Formats: sequence, structure tokens, C-alpha cells
Amino acid sequence: MSVTTKSSADEATFAAASYVRKPRMVLAKFPAGGPYGSQPADEFAKARQAEGVPARVVMDLRTDAFLVIVEGGGSS
Repeated sequence: MSVTTKSSADEATFAAASYVRKPRMVLAKFPAGGPYGSQPADEFAKARQAEGVPARVVMDLRTDAFLVIVEGGGSS
């Protein structure tokens, strides 16, 4: 009878694979190729934060766009 033990690397891999991401709601999408110095996604997120919505900006590399999102799928 053999006993299998997990290494610390195996434990870390298992923990990473078991991670479940919270649902997200996309509030707005902005193209990444805007004029130099223009940050419309950041400005939009800051305006939502001023309204009490916990918005933040993430990059969607697949579509080359900035997304303004709210974690949890809803607004507060």
C-alpha cells in the first residue's frame, strides 16, 4: 500500500485551481488606444466611486480594452 503525499507546490497548484472568482458586472468598456494622457475609464470609475459604487478598472487583454467593473455583480 502506497501513501501519496502532496508537496507544497502541489498544494499551491490545487489551491489556485480551486479559486472561484466572484461574479463581476461590467459598467463600461473603453478602447485602450485613446489619445495620449486621456484616461476615460479611470475618470468614469472615479465618478462612479464618488456616487458610492465600488467601481474599478481592469484590462481585458483579449479585446484590448479597459473595463470598469463592480465585483459581486451588483452595485451598492
